[in-house]
Amino acid sequence: MTDLGSRFKDLFPTELPSELSALLPIEQNDYLLDGEIQTWEGPTEKIYSPVGFHNAEGFQRLYLGHCPAMDEATALRALASARKAWNNGRGEWPTLSVEKRIQQVERFIHGMKACRSQMVSLLILEIGKSQSDAAKEFDRTVEYMYDTVQALKELDRQSSRFAIEGGIIAQSRRSPLGVTLCMGPFNYPLNETFTTLIPALIMGNPVVFKPPRFGVLLYHALLPLFRDCFPAGVINTLYGSGKQVVGPLMASGQIDVLAFIGSAGVANTLKKQHPAPHRLRCILGLGAKNPAIVLPDADLDLVISEAVTGALSFNGQRCTALKIFFVHTQIAGEFLERFSQAIAALPFGMPWEKGVALTPLPEVGKPAYFEGLVQDALAQGAQVINPNGGQWHETFYYPALVYPVKAGMKLWSEEQFGPIIPVVPFEDIEEPIRYIVESEFGQQLSLFGQDPALLAQLVDPLVNQVCRINLNSQCQRGPDVFPFGGRKGSAEGTLSVSDALRSFSIRTLVAAKQTEANQGILTDMVRNRRSNFISSDYLF
Repeated sequence: MTDLGSRFKDLFPTELPSELSALLPIEQNDYLLDGEIQTWEGPTEKIYSPVGFHNAEGFQRLYLGHCPAMDEATALRALASARKAWNNGRGEWPTLSVEKRIQQVERFIHGMKACRSQMVSLLILEIGKSQSDAAKEFDRTVEYMYDTVQALKELDRQSSRFAIEGGIIAQSRRSPLGVTLCMGPFNYPLNETFTTLIPALIMGNPVVFKPPRFGVLLYHALLPLFRDCFPAGVINTLYGSGKQVVGPLMASGQIDVLAFIGSAGVANTLKKQHPAPHRLRCILGLGAKNPAIVLPDADLDLVISEAVTGALSFNGQRCTALKIFFVHTQIAGEFLERFSQAIAALPFGMPWEKGVALTPLPEVGKPAYFEGLVQDALAQGAQVINPNGGQWHETFYYPALVYPVKAGMKLWSEEQFGPIIPVVPFEDIEEPIRYIVESEFGQQLSLFGQDPALLAQLVDPLVNQVCRINLNSQCQRGPDVFPFGGRKGSAEGTLSVSDALRSFSIRTLVAAKQTEANQGILTDMVRNRRSNFISSDYLF
């Protein structure tokens, strides 16, 4: 085993590429409230990169800039702005026609595309995402927004006709729910945030938006776009400690919808702070401990290819990552050997380097936390299988393949959210099934094998434990047209391009008895376009 110490010594750069350094620092003292970009004159929060430099004082994380550290009073002003835009459902945005809301969102998309270079660079600098993955995240987000527009057009087309039943004429459409608080995760600070923010907006909900704690500066370029593309108060940005600014919003009881992607602990706290949780609509993406079951007849070439990406893409910092492997004892030895070789072949370095797969981690103290997980497993009889596994330097942690993992170890139940791969040997298929049944999580799992009869026997009960089973492939969210949800403690509500539109709206019906007078009223409304809700317009 070759120690990585010598390579770690040269891991971090002496200077940034010029195209990245030219962006810095971003001293953000502004925020969007009530349709105006306002200047923050209070305390600020310094933002540092996972990338850093060695100097005479030791290792120093790269300073990127700062953002406002807002207080409760400012948070409540943002809420008041959104409530004013909602105006008990009478505001300009919630009563606007679907066609005009779409036009405004399309205008926003067009403007955001011009910010691609800067936003990709900030994904690299703020969270350590590789150049290729950062570009993919931006492009996928733009595609998602266009798909959302098309999905809303289709939804509106389905609602453009009147129904007549039992002597009642009716038209059913979807209407907004009210003021929405959107909070996204740091690992996909643009894409996953926008999978709730954009559907909420396009369905007519005013939004209070708090960017993730890592990935906050990348939104700075969008403030003028938010201001120019949406009416005053429809989107308001919030910065600072969640306890300081989010708690008061929830406690006010004036948040109608909570869209949150993060930990279950934080979600539980937020819901409990709301004085009327029975009327709070929640769309939550929470934790996951997605298992892979590798059967004895599995194609190991395929398994390793999917497993390496599934476990280590973006350093394993994904809720959909494969976080524990159950491998049949007949093939466990070969699986470990080949997985170890695949890890060794992964290039690591700075996120802007071409082809890099493993990069520094944004969360302070995370490498030390990972070391604690591994040491706990070693103390209970496990081993680190791959050469150099678990070595770390400052903000970089080299993947650790840990075997055999068993009940009682922290790696058995904790969601590591990083580059540790726990492997559990099994002989009886009931062992991994029992684990899945008893798990507090229920997002996805992967099944690897070639016997259709056995796979079918496993699929039928396991679809009642998780929301997606991936046959001979890694766990993943996409394509975005597919539903994305979770059972147990993994999620509340379902997201996809079309499901998200439904999550941030409610079916509403206008009905009238089928009398000559009512038919005349409805005909006049439609022909003269007197209503944005009652309409037979067909959007192309």
